[in-house]
Amino acid sequence: MFAEIIIPLALPKNYTWEVPAAFAEKLQVGCRVEVNLGKNKKYAGVVKRLHNEAPSAFDPKEILSILDEAPVVQPWQLQFWSWLADYYMCSEGEVMAAALPAHFKLSSETVIIFNEEYGDDFSNLDNEEYLVAEALHIKHELNITEVQQILDASHVYPVVNKLIGKKVCFVWEALKQTYTPKKESFVVLNPEYSNEAKLSDLLNNWSRAPKQMELLLSYLHLMRTEGEVIKASLLKKSGATDVQLKGLVEKDILRVEKRHIDRLHYLPKDVTIDFQFSAAQQEAYEGVKKGLEQKNVCLLHGVTSSGKTHIYIKLMEEYIRLGKQVLYMLPEIALTSQIIRRLQKHFGGYIGIYHSKFSQNERVEIWNKVKSGEMKIVLGARSSLFLPFQNLGFILCDEEHDSSYKQQDPAPRYNGRDAAIYMASLLQAKVLLGSATPSLESYHNAKADKYGLVELMERYGEVHMPAIEMVDTRMVARQDGGKVMISPQLLEGIKETVARGKQAILFQNRRGYTPYQVCATCGWIAQCKHCDVSLTFHKYSNKLKCHYCGNIYPPAHTCGACGSDKLLQKNFGTEKIEEVLDKELADARIGRMDLDTVRNKNAHDVLIQQFEQKKLDVLVGTQMVVKGLDFENVDLVGILDADGLLHFAEFRVNERAFQLMEQVSGRAGRRDSNGRVMIQTSNPTHPVLQFVAHHDYTGMYAEEIEKRRMFGYPPYTRIIKVTFRHKERDVVTEAAHRFAEALHFSYGSYMVGPAEPVINRVRNMYLMELLLKLPRDGHTINRCKEDIQKHTAVLHAEKRFRNVLVIPDVDAI
Repeated sequence: MFAEIIIPLALPKNYTWEVPAAFAEKLQVGCRVEVNLGKNKKYAGVVKRLHNEAPSAFDPKEILSILDEAPVVQPWQLQFWSWLADYYMCSEGEVMAAALPAHFKLSSETVIIFNEEYGDDFSNLDNEEYLVAEALHIKHELNITEVQQILDASHVYPVVNKLIGKKVCFVWEALKQTYTPKKESFVVLNPEYSNEAKLSDLLNNWSRAPKQMELLLSYLHLMRTEGEVIKASLLKKSGATDVQLKGLVEKDILRVEKRHIDRLHYLPKDVTIDFQFSAAQQEAYEGVKKGLEQKNVCLLHGVTSSGKTHIYIKLMEEYIRLGKQVLYMLPEIALTSQIIRRLQKHFGGYIGIYHSKFSQNERVEIWNKVKSGEMKIVLGARSSLFLPFQNLGFILCDEEHDSSYKQQDPAPRYNGRDAAIYMASLLQAKVLLGSATPSLESYHNAKADKYGLVELMERYGEVHMPAIEMVDTRMVARQDGGKVMISPQLLEGIKETVARGKQAILFQNRRGYTPYQVCATCGWIAQCKHCDVSLTFHKYSNKLKCHYCGNIYPPAHTCGACGSDKLLQKNFGTEKIEEVLDKELADARIGRMDLDTVRNKNAHDVLIQQFEQKKLDVLVGTQMVVKGLDFENVDLVGILDADGLLHFAEFRVNERAFQLMEQVSGRAGRRDSNGRVMIQTSNPTHPVLQFVAHHDYTGMYAEEIEKRRMFGYPPYTRIIKVTFRHKERDVVTEAAHRFAEALHFSYGSYMVGPAEPVINRVRNMYLMELLLKLPRDGHTINRCKEDIQKHTAVLHAEKRFRNVLVIPDVDAI
């Protein structure tokens, strides 16, 4: 018997190993096995197929050991991986590396770390586990080779696997995550006093330390009302100090225990629907149900604040009551603290979250809960598609237009929305796409009757859409001739809004203080040494930063070319806007939301809650303020630089600009007032701005779709972008042209380029791009993919081009 096994590496194809007779009855498809690759490398691979066809080109090695008694990956998942690899032009190993938590991907380079919380009691371990655990306890970390030496055996993966399962150790990757499990100190009563008589005796014969007595009574009250007592809550309620609590601990009346608590408290499993649909919502809800009966995919196009989330919740409730699982996808889970709280209120302990900020250990726990069917609703980013759903009935893809659904690097470069639709077809599940500004592709599919289409065109509670005002920045005089940051009209609007006790949001899609510094004498601009981009000045840290490779430089005080000290700061980022507002609005409370201020796990949630609780008057932010946020007190939204959104050499620029501006406009006037949106621009007659001014999505769609048809862009074609990277410019240019020549005979009429992109060097690698606009014909597309892979191999066969990276990106955005 032989096994085709997927290894988490970018191998050109899956390799075959021989199954020893001893494993023949135990081994199943989807189990992990320990295999040898090359001379010494060992990996935990996943069995894709068992067969009796001996490879003709080589003698297969034997599988070393089986790591799982039952499959960790289900047959439908293997089929899904295969489709992703085929469609997005990568290897199944790369899909596996993205799909599985690190603990499932042991290799000979794996480092394991001792779990300090396990303690030093190894009595429940067998001999081999004990030896490894004891060594870990002393050394704290070991690699697989050291474990082999300790056990004097080469087949150590099963032992390591059991130790991970028993939480004696962690895989090293877990410690690279930015998220760490939250710990809390809980106070518990000595079990001796659980006897009512003993407790009464203790309280009645208390003679001194009245503060300790007060603390104990507070504890008993909290215990009866809340079920468990957190140390911080107890000290706050009783007004006591750590010293008084320590006194009760020393008397062995109370004890303090450290426990891990979940990011989300798992509430009792209960479904609570406490809202009523408006007439428009009811009609849309019925329309979606009908659409999903007739088609597998339905698009819900609902304007901002129309109450789409209510419809989602009601549909989710239906599937939960049918015993089905639900996947609720969001473009960026870290930005959606509000939706988490809303769903938790309605579904309690039925809901769990899955995304990259969880440690690998927690991801394994969620994986197992989904696999067992215990977790009914998963709220996640695109990576949640890889979970082993048992009985998935419904996938909800919210904000389906968002470009964050597309994975950029590394492979697989998949689109979460499109992959969800394919996955649903494997599992006979239904998909609902939701957005106030759908992608042109999705809306085109709905109009062509490929998807169901439901439109919800009125805001919840009969609130009107916000009024849009264009501020022509050409009419605002600037002494330095630079861009207008905050016009007098907008500043007056902010002051008036804050004076009425309302809030304002200002949107600028650039973080930092100034995007570039230029020499007034010779025009020199400070640039990154490793990328062909200007450096952004961050005033708070007093550093110049490259937003492409992350390198940091000291601030420039003199010109690098002519030595002049006359450096001008051009354009503006969120940091500078915050500084100006602090000066202009002395009494207002200003907050900033961008990548610099929300780097740690909870910072975004804290900022959102501060704004919700009206502890901030003005919030300045990048795209983060656009996504999934609902603030009832926002009366004014300012878009500071609309021109910056419209001036990109990219075929989706008008669609993206409309989506961003319409989405950020939708944050205004969501409850009891209409709200205002002020857009600063030097070109107020621009067609996209006119569509935004009238909230006219269908007008924008009609104009853009006609341009796409004329110039052959999606949805009328399929795009494959091939990027070439190399450290030498001449080599990458020659390679790209050689590659294009090879494809020209068959695909010349579909090709654009090769050409240098706008930013042609990143991390010391020069770039060239080739664009293929292929007809929507499966045969042509598949043939082109095969030719790209074939000519990549031909290119790499030549020594000069061996190190040129060739990266195909299907459906590039």
